[in-house]
Amino acid sequence: MIWCQRHARNLVFKNAFGRHITLMRATRLMAHIYVRNMSEKTQPVVQKANSQLEHSCLIEYNAPPIARRLSTIICTIGPASRSVEMLMKLLEAGMNLARLNFSHGSHKYHAETVANLRQAVECHSQNLGYQFHLGIALDTKGPEIRIGLIGGNASGTVELEKGATFILSTNKKLEENGTQERVYVDYANITKVLKAGGRIFLDDGMISLTVKEVRGEELVCLVENGGKLGSRKGVNLPGANVDLPAVSDKDKNDLKFAIDQNLDIIFASFIRNANGIKEIRSVLGERGKSIKIIAKIENHEGMNNIKNIIEESDGVMVARGDLGIEIPAEKVFLAQKTIFAQCNRAGKPGICATQMLESMIKKPRATRAELSDVANAVLDGADCVMLSGETAMGDYPVECVQTMNKVCREAEAAIWYENLFAELVQSASSQLEQVVLIAAVSAAIRAKAKAIIVLTSLGYSSFSLSHYRPPCLIISIISGDNRIARQSNLYRGIWPLSYKEDSTHATRSKKTVDDRVEHGVKLAKSVGIIKKDDAVVIVTSLKFGSGFTNSMRIIIVS
Repeated sequence: MIWCQRHARNLVFKNAFGRHITLMRATRLMAHIYVRNMSEKTQPVVQKANSQLEHSCLIEYNAPPIARRLSTIICTIGPASRSVEMLMKLLEAGMNLARLNFSHGSHKYHAETVANLRQAVECHSQNLGYQFHLGIALDTKGPEIRIGLIGGNASGTVELEKGATFILSTNKKLEENGTQERVYVDYANITKVLKAGGRIFLDDGMISLTVKEVRGEELVCLVENGGKLGSRKGVNLPGANVDLPAVSDKDKNDLKFAIDQNLDIIFASFIRNANGIKEIRSVLGERGKSIKIIAKIENHEGMNNIKNIIEESDGVMVARGDLGIEIPAEKVFLAQKTIFAQCNRAGKPGICATQMLESMIKKPRATRAELSDVANAVLDGADCVMLSGETAMGDYPVECVQTMNKVCREAEAAIWYENLFAELVQSASSQLEQVVLIAAVSAAIRAKAKAIIVLTSLGYSSFSLSHYRPPCLIISIISGDNRIARQSNLYRGIWPLSYKEDSTHATRSKKTVDDRVEHGVKLAKSVGIIKKDDAVVIVTSLKFGSGFTNSMRIIIVS
């Protein structure tokens, strides 16, 4: 409690009986509960450690995982998973967010998928007995560079041999007439941003070229690594500072679709700087101002501007596929660690994506390396882990979610929460609301609380609680727009629940606050999150209608 000693004598909380107590008194109460709970069976990894090394030494491989996963699982919805029946299975397995990939498919196709998702959520909610909130994200195609058609055919291919000469041209006459010797590329300034010695990757890095000569509107290249090249394949220019627009005409139409369909989140592809986020916000306009924007970091420019991108965006995705082509593949793990660390410090959600369980597209079990990859993303600080082709077109979409669920629970049990919390508090503001939220997380850690119940209208209190990484679930009772509940899934540890207040209540009253808390306690008990004699931290507003969170109390579930 050192971080708020100067507030200690004046900060007031309420105990389980509704009596006002000071923070000093609350601290003594927490100590009492802490001692009582130490006699309960706990995992060795949450025992007191004096260093990261000692904490790691205390980890037991056969210890039980945490009871309920805190990380979010994002599933890409595609041909293998878009039926209502399959979507319900994914929800039952643990899907929290659905991703629609707008690099493929028409608006009609995606509108049908959105309708299926909402039908599946409605059926799933009926089965659960309460409203389940699934966030839906639109992943933009972004300013990609692609080659044209080969032989006038969408399925046309050519075989590039190592050591051969191959030409990329911006001449539109070649747009649909690529040959064995040359193909069209749709980036007009490619001859300006590359020079002799520059490298080019085609088809997600499967084919690599070196520029021998820049000749007018052509790049004369040497094939370093050959292979079969198909029509419309992607082009990557590692190290080049491209001047593509942040939002293409297609992206603008897709963003309008997101507004019309009342979607919740935009995954913005190939963000290079903060201006890209601002441009997307401008396109979304007033109608789409409440949609959250997650910046996808996929090149060296995005890495170089990561601090400003985090400040401007609502969160960041480490899109490791293109990033591993644009920067040396052996440096991707370093990029992942620093991005998640900076997101954690800023209180913004971080998403780990691409090839997390890639082998499960065709096989029912993941490799050991893939399981470690998922676990290490959680340990690095990711709020969300994402499945792409695994659920979009794989043979085992449900098994992928089940596997990811199990690994996340194991990894979350191995986090040294006390140390992480202490580090996050160092950069916290001294605003009263933040002091109260810090006190709530500290109480949850010391009292070994099974949950924190927070009452919120706009979600800010629950988002801030997630920032401080409590080891238990944050039960967010949301009285505002359901979109806030759906967006809450971006943040680690939040279980969003709706609560519709009586319209006759112009401001909060003690009864409505108590009703909302009771609503959360009852639901949490019904699904086994909490049980009798468990400690639960309650965070709310003590002064009704004050508009901010200024009260914390601990209750023992009866």
